[in-house]
Amino acid sequence: MIVTGGSGPTRFAKKATATIPIVMAQDPDPVGNGFVVSLARPGGNVTGFSSLGPELSSKRLEILKDTVPKLTRVGILRQRAGGITEGLAMKEVRPAALALKLKLEEIDTHPDAKDLESSFKTAKQKQVNAIMWTGGRAIFAERKRIVELAVKYGLPAIYFQKEFVDEGGLMSYGVDYDDLFRRAAVYVDKILKGAKPADLPVQQATKFEFVINLKAAKQISLIIPPDLLARANRVIK
Repeated sequence: MIVTGGSGPTRFAKKATATIPIVMAQDPDPVGNGFVVSLARPGGNVTGFSSLGPELSSKRLEILKDTVPKLTRVGILRQRAGGITEGLAMKEVRPAALALKLKLEEIDTHPDAKDLESSFKTAKQKQVNAIMWTGGRAIFAERKRIVELAVKYGLPAIYFQKEFVDEGGLMSYGVDYDDLFRRAAVYVDKILKGAKPADLPVQQATKFEFVINLKAAKQISLIIPPDLLARANRVIK
């Protein structure tokens, strides 16, 4: 039995074996990444849970629109050579931006101190009113620096995991990963008792977290609308 926690580990595990059962605790797009044939019928030795990464990107854009008064231009900071999942996220975000009447400024970046700072400077030069990220493990690893830069450049930002808010970020909307890992343990138990991965459908995330940090809002002189605060699962005061 192999349990994986993201696209990279799942890809390596799938390449290593076609017989040992693999349970994905979370993956943004199992079908798009080629891990399973379909969600309903995985068709191989891999099953588990989808964290709906691409789909949630458009939801974050909607939240930004509700948060920032007169929002017209959003900077999308995406990891250079981000891969399949990043491309799928952009396919979701572009039509969502059109529907919301927002102009997207797509800015490629690399998760090192110099390039991150340069990306924020570019965002300011392009006169964006807010920023968001499409995701990525390397970006997640640099969350503290990214949060500091967002404050430095006075840009409202929404992140894909609550850990950014724990570091002082403004807000996040994403999957409850603790819930996905608990549900993955149930699949592990079923397989150890004889179930086949091919017979266990890939399930999608059902619990999501919306976190707002009022301290961060105050730092950039942003007032969060009361109705948005009411929608949050957690508000940091």
